[in-house]
Amino acid sequence: MANILLLNGPNLNLLGSREPEVYGSSRLEDIEARSQQVATELGHSLSAFQSNAEHELIDRVHAAAGDGTAHIILNPGAFTHTSIALRDALLGVGIPFIELHLSNVFSREAFRHTSYFSDIALGCVFGCGAFGYELAVRAASNFIAERKT
Repeated sequence: MANILLLNGPNLNLLGSREPEVYGSSRLEDIEARSQQVATELGHSLSAFQSNAEHELIDRVHAAAGDGTAHIILNPGAFTHTSIALRDALLGVGIPFIELHLSNVFSREAFRHTSYFSDIALGCVFGCGAFGYELAVRAASNFIAERKT
């Protein structure tokens, strides 16, 4: 059993009501519950954390280095395009991670096409809506299994 950390950045607490034509109608609480269910089915534990504050996400990444987290799934929200500090935190702890986005950022505004995380992530999931979280949990489980062999 491995510990997976699901990190969600700014405004994702508004899922279900925020721009449902872009982000879907699923609430973050429901997405987290389904992610935990999938992780459990795969033999892992999953903890979820969301913040609108960059420093809180960074603090949680730092804490992950000492709490047995084997893998991180990160939806950085708007910090995707702005947060060198969160990128540095991920590099600093060295925990493998998957970058995740509900929408296909490449079919949206040009500024959303640049990510500070994609080039250091083990994998990326874009544009699969809430189902993308399940895909990311399954991918994390696969990466964890590969590291054990």
